[in-house]
Amino acid sequence: MPRFALLGAGFIGSVHAANLAAHPGIDFRLVYDVDQQRAEALAVAHGAVAATSLEEVFDPSRIDAVFIASSTDTHAEHLRRAAAVGIAALCEKPIDLDLDRARETAAFAQQSGVAVMVDFNRRFDRDYAELKRVVDSGEIGKVELIQLTSRGPSMPPLSYAAVSGGQMRDQTVHFFDLARWLSGLDPVEVFATGSALAEPGIAQYDDVDTSAVTLRLPGGALVQIDSVRRTGYGYDERIEIMGSEGMVEARRHRNGAVSRYSGASVVDDGLHPGWFERVQPTYAAALAAFVSSLEGGAAPIPTLDDGLKAQAIAEAATLSLRSGRMEPIKY
Repeated sequence: MPRFALLGAGFIGSVHAANLAAHPGIDFRLVYDVDQQRAEALAVAHGAVAATSLEEVFDPSRIDAVFIASSTDTHAEHLRRAAAVGIAALCEKPIDLDLDRARETAAFAQQSGVAVMVDFNRRFDRDYAELKRVVDSGEIGKVELIQLTSRGPSMPPLSYAAVSGGQMRDQTVHFFDLARWLSGLDPVEVFATGSALAEPGIAQYDDVDTSAVTLRLPGGALVQIDSVRRTGYGYDERIEIMGSEGMVEARRHRNGAVSRYSGASVVDDGLHPGWFERVQPTYAAALAAFVSSLEGGAAPIPTLDDGLKAQAIAEAATLSLRSGRMEPIKY
């Protein structure tokens, strides 16, 4: 039974802590956070212990695997430390906002031979897994067009936008990964355009809150992704894949399945209030897949290369936003 430590006791850390504690095949031992009180509260809530130093966490005599859910600017450092002492790691994206540093860290981890998985949790969505099965089976023929929608319910605070890396790196990057995974292909070029409509102030960070991206796949197939920070009607995420012989789609999720009929009107349940409510089950599923890979000795997926390739697409898309041109993707 692998002994786990969790790095990060913020919102997403609390999600992972609950999943770590609930997994029957995990010995959840330590929680570390720069805020010691926050670490202690989360540890107590889930039967773990709050570590007082990183030395306690990166001690292979006590810990077999770490879940890196700390602030983005610490991911690379923590991953490198884990790899240096032979501790497996499940890491939130990105490895680092700087792609060159992310590549250097990934290369170090790969050379160490330690098991590392990037937490692109949407790959573990039940509906998206079925899309992948249908595409791989050849049921819809050769993929020609993929349309993905990522529309959040409300703007994050500008303080978040200032450090997020921008919409391409923070929000749309999940859908760059899904596009690669679903198609089985690496996009070769990207065009992105966007506007600051929901919050004009985001423009001061050279960012947008409403965007449309087109990826060109090898052979000419296209991917279209629209990303929105604020909808006003709930969280809206869906995917449609058109092939030469048919189409498959994963529709938007509602928060219920009740329809109310009155006169000439029909009122249906609405969408989930936020992104977390929509994707919550995927976090536990991703963790379970990581644990299974450790137990079976298989390489965890998504890999470090998957993380780097999604990030390379995000970098090219960010450049396209600024240049107004179709940009090549440099993996």
